[in-house]
Amino acid sequence: MQKIAIYGKGGIGKSTMTSNLSAAFAQLGKKVIQIGCDPKADSTINLLEGKPLMSVMGYMREKDHPPERLEEISRVGFGGVLCIETGGPTPGLGCAGRGIIATFNILEEMDLFETFQPDIVLYDVLGDVVCGGFAAPIREGYAEDVLIVTSGEKMALYAANNIATAVENFADRGYAKVRGILLNRRNIPQEEEKVKAFAGEHHLSIIADMPRSDDINHFEDIGKTVIEGNPELDISKKFLELARRLSDDHNNQPR
Repeated sequence: MQKIAIYGKGGIGKSTMTSNLSAAFAQLGKKVIQIGCDPKADSTINLLEGKPLMSVMGYMREKDHPPERLEEISRVGFGGVLCIETGGPTPGLGCAGRGIIATFNILEEMDLFETFQPDIVLYDVLGDVVCGGFAAPIREGYAEDVLIVTSGEKMALYAANNIATAVENFADRGYAKVRGILLNRRNIPQEEEKVKAFAGEHHLSIIADMPRSDDINHFEDIGKTVIEGNPELDISKKFLELARRLSDDHNNQPR
């Protein structure tokens, strides 16, 4: 089982990257779980025909008790991807990171991985603050690899630096490692040079370079990933290429 946490500044496109990557893995015949670890609980919406999913924290607020069955907090989306959203507390009333920790505990009690037996698990994690629950995929053994989504914008790179530094601080404990950078272009001046410089400072590689795409926006407007919308598009092929690369690298790692 391959477990990847995808981090990035809010609004940088990490949910778009994650859901399209989930769809690409599914297109390659992989059994996928995507877990949205963001209070907005919209990570999986484009795998679910634009329909929001009841988050775990939302369920607990509404029902006033933890879920008892996986079906109560999950839904199967495009390509058979199992979708789960942690959600967060009522705004202003509690720590958003605790929603992630609570969700992970519930999923462990449900034996999620043993029951579903996925090939790939993708965590979509807000990266503005790398503490508490938001750091859980890095330090609790849930993920093996971290991908950092960034553009060349100053604040996106600032968040990316915080994420990379957080992972480096856990390096001696055998936790997750940064696998590489996903460049999600915003077409700002010298964007490639800025991201390459950042990657070089942290001894990381840029493993995908995603151009701005009207096709992504078009299909998101109708609740789809580009993989579902048209797998023959150039942007779809980039996601499929990334999925193949990540899968091949995982399979070639020494056991």
